[in-house]
Amino acid sequence: MVSSLLECNFMRRKALKWMVIIVFIAFLVIGLPIIIIKSLHNHKSRPPPADHYTSRPTPQDQYTEALHKALLFFNAQKWDSGLQDGADATNVKGGLVGGYYNAGDNTKFHFPMSFAMTMLSWSVIEYQHKYKSIKEYDHARELIRWGTDYLLRTFDSSASIIDHIYAQVGGSQNGSTTPDDQTCWERPEDMDYKRPTQVITAGADLAGEMAAALAAASIVFKDDVAYSKKLVQGASTVWTFARNAGKRSTYSRGNLFIAPYYNSTGYYDEYMWGSAWMYCATGNSSYLRLATYIGTAKHAKALTDDPTQRVFSWDNKSPAAMLLLTRVRLFLNPGYPYEDLLRRYHNATSITMCSYLQRYQVFDRTQGGLIELSQGGSQNLQFVVNAVFLASLYADYLEAANSPGSYCGTTFIPLNTLREFATSQMDYILGKNPMNMSYVVGHGDKFPTHVHHRGASIPNDNITYSCQDGVQWLYSDKPNPHNITGAMVGGPDRLDKFIDVRTNSSYTEPTLAGNAGLVAALVSLTAAAGDGVDKNSIFSAISPLYPMAAAPSPPWKP
Repeated sequence: MVSSLLECNFMRRKALKWMVIIVFIAFLVIGLPIIIIKSLHNHKSRPPPADHYTSRPTPQDQYTEALHKALLFFNAQKWDSGLQDGADATNVKGGLVGGYYNAGDNTKFHFPMSFAMTMLSWSVIEYQHKYKSIKEYDHARELIRWGTDYLLRTFDSSASIIDHIYAQVGGSQNGSTTPDDQTCWERPEDMDYKRPTQVITAGADLAGEMAAALAAASIVFKDDVAYSKKLVQGASTVWTFARNAGKRSTYSRGNLFIAPYYNSTGYYDEYMWGSAWMYCATGNSSYLRLATYIGTAKHAKALTDDPTQRVFSWDNKSPAAMLLLTRVRLFLNPGYPYEDLLRRYHNATSITMCSYLQRYQVFDRTQGGLIELSQGGSQNLQFVVNAVFLASLYADYLEAANSPGSYCGTTFIPLNTLREFATSQMDYILGKNPMNMSYVVGHGDKFPTHVHHRGASIPNDNITYSCQDGVQWLYSDKPNPHNITGAMVGGPDRLDKFIDVRTNSSYTEPTLAGNAGLVAALVSLTAAAGDGVDKNSIFSAISPLYPMAAAPSPPWKP
């Protein structure tokens, strides 16, 4: 009997246990989903908070905010003025109206203008997904086209052979006392003095840079077949001029309207730079052969162990040309007979990146951490933003090639080190510096207010100021009545000091070339649409370098 009772109790407990388990499983399968659905229904049915439709969007990173402003500077430099520009030029339909004023003056310097268009195009080619993400793609293309349309008017772009190029509109000679772009302080729309056109019959540097600008833009506009073809044709024409043995001199030599302002120190760097872009735009291997010819590299001093050759600027394209050709090596790997120079360019590019790192003490730093690429000279920021762009872009190239970093001698440098250099320098420019000042007008709470810029400094008071009457606004200690939004000024000195005085142009004047580098650097750093570059679009004109593998034969059937 005892045995039977124990067995009965055991069976009851076992049955109860299984009932609990079945109820729990039923709750998980049936009850829990019902509770969740009701909860979601109740959540969705609640009215939105009072500020639901007026709340701010997710804040952008500061690089994106600054980029929106930096692009506006180019709009400001267009101006509806200079309608008689190029009236003294021959064979130019409609004159030389359009283009961009260079800086705070009203001169059109075609050498730095061409460089600026190349830089804008390069940034759009590499980071078009970012431009599209922040809705600046169409704006950037419009700015480029405004510049390239103008450049096509500076020579006979319908011809295959030309004997002259218009190199500049306006300007001044040092020590001039006659009314001109330097002695007068007038709004662009009020200019009433002569603006002579400078024409050159030799100048491989200007022609080479123009070819680079037009070739790069042809890739930007490859979706507009007719315009892209027009740009390639124009690029070929000025390239032929550049390579003409009788035209091989610097465009500024002996010209007193050009040499004091944008003097060129050589043209072989433009041969490297221009031929690299021509290769990308056309796929013609003769351009790659020239870019990887040892004589070109030697005369450009591209491979010399000289820190000044590692500073990318409107006058020295070698560091950027070697980076662009390193891109060719990383992603196309053309092999013989190009590999030897491409490998050396790749190595030189790595050395350039190493020179930017503080641990190697190639370039001095200010106490605030700004790299001194101007070697103690003025307008340092325009060189810094170019270095930021190159470092950021090189890191993206390596990442796209599945490489974790680079080497400085035997020391491995991870990609983050290059990116930290780039962000530290850009952060300094945007306000993280001893002056607690952003050097981009309109960005941040504190920025320069006495920018050396005619249009920004003269009030909109319905008064037309003459050449000398306008000078009062140059010397005024009042802030500019108009912010030239997005303009990056020359920047601080080597002691991190900035003198916000309109008459001191080395501190307070923005330039077209400087802002082009700023735009390129900012878009490379912005977190919009993620990191990385467009690996393939730049090479769309290049045919496969190796024969395509034959399709496999169909299986044999008896």
